[in-house]
Amino acid sequence: MMISRRQWMAGGAALATTLAAGPLVAKSLKGRPVGLQLYTVRELFAADPMGTLGKVAAIGYREVEYGGGGYDKMDHAALRQTMDRLGLKSPSLHIGYDALNSDFAGSVKMAKTLGADTVILPYMVAEQRNAESWKLAVANFNRWAKQLKGEGLDFAYHNHDFEFTTKPGGVSLYETLVTDTDPALVKLELDLFWAIAAGEDPKALIKRHPGRIYAYHVKDRTADGKMTSVGKGVIDFADIFTLNATAGVKHFYVENDQSPAPYLPDIQTSFATLSKLRA
Repeated sequence: MMISRRQWMAGGAALATTLAAGPLVAKSLKGRPVGLQLYTVRELFAADPMGTLGKVAAIGYREVEYGGGGYDKMDHAALRQTMDRLGLKSPSLHIGYDALNSDFAGSVKMAKTLGADTVILPYMVAEQRNAESWKLAVANFNRWAKQLKGEGLDFAYHNHDFEFTTKPGGVSLYETLVTDTDPALVKLELDLFWAIAAGEDPKALIKRHPGRIYAYHVKDRTADGKMTSVGKGVIDFADIFTLNATAGVKHFYVENDQSPAPYLPDIQTSFATLSKLRA
């Protein structure tokens, strides 16, 4: 997908409109900007990438993490130019297993063009969640992490719930992942919602892997287990964030896989709430 001049100009117009409405002032969480995983607004982004980046920046976000919305097929140089104009950075981005396996060089180029320092593997399909396939995958994680390091990039893995609940031979996929990868090379993007959904204690996970947590995905959970905007659920993020120094976390990305249309009110609520949680 190529980004047209019309989309480019629409992004600037959207930003101006939102700013005129009175944008929130960007705040930090322990000195870190609040970021957004763009998968949350994938429908908007796919249709109008430049305009969506403008609206995200106008809310106050200063970091974005690319994922979904067809971003991998877009003009990455144009996206980078738009981010630079808007004051946005993309420290990390999600790149799928198959893409890394089939076009590693292209993945590296994409990450560097967008200004990322870390490649995040976001998901593993059901066919890869058995003992044999997972062993091969983990070996690839180590190999890719080493190769990425040679390119000046880091590597991290993003969890869902299945890594904790799927246990070939009685050992969870997550345990195999953290045990059989080099902790100096393979970092973790801890999705707090999914860890809790799997019955895990995020604070216990952080204490088990000090210094290894590259980023959090921050999305809230209602009492009956549904995703919701940060602050509208029952997760005690303030308590979890007392261990930020132990975790070594560098980035805080708002995400809501099931964000309701029109999407922007959801991410604005999450931004406002997360900004207030800074210590």
